[in-house]
Amino acid sequence: MQHKLLGAALILIVTFLFALHDATAKYLSGFFAVPLLVWARYVGNLLILLVGVAPRMGWQLVATRRPGLMVMRAAMLAAVSLLFQSALKSLPLAETSALLFVTPLIVAMLAGPILGEKVRLGAWIAIVAGFGGTLLIARPGGAMTFTGVLYGLGAALCYAAYQLFTRKLAETEPPMRQLFYSALVGSLVMSCIVPAYLDGPRPTPGQGVLIASLALAATAGHFLFTRAARETPAAILSTLLYMQLVWTVVLGWLVFDHLPDLPSSLGMLIIGASSLSIALQKRTPARPDDAPAN
Repeated sequence: MQHKLLGAALILIVTFLFALHDATAKYLSGFFAVPLLVWARYVGNLLILLVGVAPRMGWQLVATRRPGLMVMRAAMLAAVSLLFQSALKSLPLAETSALLFVTPLIVAMLAGPILGEKVRLGAWIAIVAGFGGTLLIARPGGAMTFTGVLYGLGAALCYAAYQLFTRKLAETEPPMRQLFYSALVGSLVMSCIVPAYLDGPRPTPGQGVLIASLALAATAGHFLFTRAARETPAAILSTLLYMQLVWTVVLGWLVFDHLPDLPSSLGMLIIGASSLSIALQKRTPARPDDAPAN
């Protein structure tokens, strides 16, 4: 019982850290180019792993029998970061996060043709309902811009591909190695893009601290999620992950003075319930990379 309570407490912290990461990224995107922020997050993540994990794991952190899949998976996560933070730049925090939570619905829809998994009738009902909730959020006349919605849904699609790659790699690649490749490939990809955005304003000391916190929050969140996944049953874990939507509503209100309107709130509830239904129907063991993308 104590282990379950510890896991539940850790997940509440994890979801807050991820929501805080997103709120910080949205705030900073008002001053700096999104690619610059994503680059700083990945480079910071890589440095933390090199200092804190590499001395202990050594070559095991790098050695892999499936380098192609590892690189493709990491590239998908880098795309998620770029697209999601681009969406955050112009869309409200909570609604943008809700768009990313359609990922389990996309994964369920693609699992049949790609992984050969049977999709049950209940899952198809949840998929249809979840996309109906998306339409409530992205409806004409709401707070969402068309371009921002495309960025958000593009992030969800890339994150679905990332999760499918993760399933293929789960049997042979430990979580820490996957996390390292995500940081390494993300740093390399963003280092090719970021020179075009270096002529912007210099961060103040306070902004520098916030930029550094992006990597700290994401890395701490993934580490704590790994621990929580060992302590908490998958059904409980899946349920508590949706606390991130609650945190984003609270932070969106406190930091940006925005609360979702009634149709958007209903859409968020439908997406959350549909995605949770998918997770509970599968009842598969939780993996560290089932956590929200950050």
